[in-house]
Amino acid sequence: MNTPASATTLAAATLRDHFARVVLPIWRGPGFNQALKLPYEAVSADDHRPLPAGRYRAMACARQLFVFSQAGETAHAQVLFDALVHYFQDKRRGGWFYSVDAQGTPLDTTKDLYTHAFLVFACAEYGGRSGNRDALELVHSTSALIEDRFAAPHGLLNATLDAGFSTVTGTPIQNPLMHLTEAWLAARAATGDSAFDTALGKLAGAIERTFVHAPTGCIAELPLGADDNRLEPGHQFEWFWLVKQAGALLDGSGLDDALSRAFDFAQQHGVDPLTGGVCASLDEAGGVKDATQRIWAQSEYLRALATRDDAAARAILPGQIERFQQRFLHAKGWYECKTAAGEVSRADMPSTTPYHLATAYAALPA
Repeated sequence: MNTPASATTLAAATLRDHFARVVLPIWRGPGFNQALKLPYEAVSADDHRPLPAGRYRAMACARQLFVFSQAGETAHAQVLFDALVHYFQDKRRGGWFYSVDAQGTPLDTTKDLYTHAFLVFACAEYGGRSGNRDALELVHSTSALIEDRFAAPHGLLNATLDAGFSTVTGTPIQNPLMHLTEAWLAARAATGDSAFDTALGKLAGAIERTFVHAPTGCIAELPLGADDNRLEPGHQFEWFWLVKQAGALLDGSGLDDALSRAFDFAQQHGVDPLTGGVCASLDEAGGVKDATQRIWAQSEYLRALATRDDAAARAILPGQIERFQQRFLHAKGWYECKTAAGEVSRADMPSTTPYHLATAYAALPA
């Protein structure tokens, strides 16, 4: 008879097999624009035909760079890295463009913290695995630019600025700060530079003061007190993993205790006990604000369960993997979004999603 541990290992192996056989080939093949050397934004679920390309985002290319670097596909990762630098680096004003158009010309020149965080994250993964010195240099230079140009009061960082970094167009919000935490943890691991310890400690303290909802421990999407704020279960699970990964680096921030409570709150109110589906958002009392089930939130729940590693999580994990596989994966790829009733509400497959699958599967037992 299978133990929970062996059942989890076997179930996780089926997810990794699907990723290697089905998901990665899409983005080496029909999902990759051979002329521009960029991943398309999305492909159709039935025949993997690229959707009409009005833009290509730096963040999407960076996520693909991470995925193929982690998979050990160095040649394709090199092509993605070269394209990232060629199309998206703003060599005149510094930083990175948000997007280019269908011909590869700068389209949205906004300076976006979310994008810059993924540049650091992907270059850390690629540089750490390949030894590419240019990538590791970009980890340092982009991180320094982030601290300088995106700086906001109270240790926070603005979400967006104009192309010349002269005007703030978006004040601090949670999601870019979470991905910057992820990026700097990856940068610390890839470079060994203890300067990232200081940056992470400062950022964690600012997040704890500004975003942690005291009654639940959840990290809110907007600063506390903002109108129409929300709590996203997927982000609580994602933060839970990040804080556990950081270990002593975030000691003193209070995030470890907060996120342990947030995990319980998100699991209780945000996970459907019948289907295992994770909803998109809750209000501060635990009521469902958005019942949409996005695949990335399901994958973060798997990763958090694997990271929690207590008896209750170990007991739940193999069954949750099976429910995830049955509900969100199919022979040609995955379902991006479903309703609470299980109907497909977004049928195409974005190039950004394999990053979520790869990071979740990497945390599952092998």
